[in-house]
Amino acid sequence: MTAPIGFDRAVPEGGYAWWYVDAISDDGTEALTMIAFIGSVFSPYYARAIGRGRGDPAHFTALNLALYRPSGSLWTMTERTRRHLARDATTFAIGPSRLDWDGDTLEARIDEITVPLPRRVRGRLRVMARRVEAAEYPLDAAAHHLWRPIAPCARIEVVFDKPALRWSGHAYLDHNRGATPLARAFRTWSWSRAATDDGAVIFYDATRRDGTQADLALRFSRHAAPTRIPAPPFTIVKPSLFRLRRRVRADPGTTPRLVRTLEDAPFYARSRLISSVHGMSVETIHETLDLDRFENPIVRQMLKFRMPRAPW
Repeated sequence: MTAPIGFDRAVPEGGYAWWYVDAISDDGTEALTMIAFIGSVFSPYYARAIGRGRGDPAHFTALNLALYRPSGSLWTMTERTRRHLARDATTFAIGPSRLDWDGDTLEARIDEITVPLPRRVRGRLRVMARRVEAAEYPLDAAAHHLWRPIAPCARIEVVFDKPALRWSGHAYLDHNRGATPLARAFRTWSWSRAATDDGAVIFYDATRRDGTQADLALRFSRHAAPTRIPAPPFTIVKPSLFRLRRRVRADPGTTPRLVRTLEDAPFYARSRLISSVHGMSVETIHETLDLDRFENPIVRQMLKFRMPRAPW
């Protein structure tokens, strides 16, 4: 029996759904993230449509791919309309790119154009789950916003012809969905995925608009069901270029080492770190998000240069 991924799940007006992959090569030289959106949560076009009462999420879809290479980064995120979206239980197609799920493996065939300098990015990746998780975790009291770590323990194979690259490594796949805009429910959040010898440790910390906290600390294994674990305290890592505070869960008395800032935006930072968690030295992908900053009109105008909207 195959495990569903939720590609065909209805997304309400003003809501969103995304499927997220991150990965690091075995030799540590390459990394990537890929996010497929319905109701692109950081889209200035979608935010404006919601404000005008026309927030059809299927009219604001995108495939975001970021390749982090020794020579620099490549970024794609062209936003497309409903007529460029096709989906069913196992297939999710956006324009020329497509995702397929067979129950424990996600295959992505990607054909996109980078910004700000146009360059074709074309290739495939396969994310192979070592264990598929079915549980969803509510991030707010009303369960309007849910997170499902589909494959916290996974392997990836990456083969691209544009640019030419081929590598394999450890990977992670999850799914978030919500019934209302993200910024209405949350002020900030900090999330991290640390790869361990037999799985992953994930920390999810969010500050809601009502001042309450969502705090999740979970350990995943390829051999057993996930378990809740004590969360180590926050350690403050050097702020991003835009002065975002990076709060990282790490063992007391230890200082996470910043390997590379992968993304640095006024409201968002993605980082690669080496940290210590429960006595383990772990390679970590960390995200910090400030939704008050995202709501700033100037920031939203800047985003148009990172996520152009297809004119057809």
